[in-house]
Amino acid sequence: MNQRQNLRNCYMTVLILIALLLVYIIEVALGGSESTYVLVKMGAMNNYAIVAAGQWWRLFTAQFLHIGMMHLISNAVMIYYLGMYLEEIIGHWRFLILYILSGVGGNLLSLALGSDQAISAGASTALFGIFGAMTAIALRNRANLILTYLGKQSFWLALINIGLDLFVPNIDIQGHIGGFIGGFLLAIIIGDKTMKRYSFKWRVIASCLLLIYVLATIRTGMIIKI
Repeated sequence: MNQRQNLRNCYMTVLILIALLLVYIIEVALGGSESTYVLVKMGAMNNYAIVAAGQWWRLFTAQFLHIGMMHLISNAVMIYYLGMYLEEIIGHWRFLILYILSGVGGNLLSLALGSDQAISAGASTALFGIFGAMTAIALRNRANLILTYLGKQSFWLALINIGLDLFVPNIDIQGHIGGFIGGFLLAIIIGDKTMKRYSFKWRVIASCLLLIYVLATIRTGMIIKI
């Protein structure tokens, strides 16, 4: 009964995981999740395609693709673990909006600072958005021991993973950092349904910073290095 209740409380997280699995199955059916042709066809990140061909939808679709089964599993486990907490804290639709926009935010920084030749994909941009959101919520609710623990855990998981990214080839570290920034700012802006919200002043500041971030990454990303 408790497990059923947990699933009802985080049904948006479960639906996201189902979507990730279905997309992965389609990747495999089309020729393999590690095939460059399949990844590009299904909407992976590529700066040339986004800027030169105007395929801006890749900022959204890339977060649903994965390169290999372990890539999918590692992201899915963390999304479920933290997602079931965050979704219950901020509400189902806020969680979905934050998840998707964090993924786009991470891909924007990848567009701005990443290699123009690279093909990248993965839900880790959105996952780092969850890390950022939990950190922001914990900072506002420091008297809540559970939220403080989850916030510290999320922050250190993000920091450790970004540190490891420096030593692992072919990792989109820009996407991870951008996802964290997006999730952090979005959590301040949209608030939550049960815990203390940030003041109006801080929400305005976060909105301005997010707007500057989006405009700056798009402007920088529009410059393709030949």
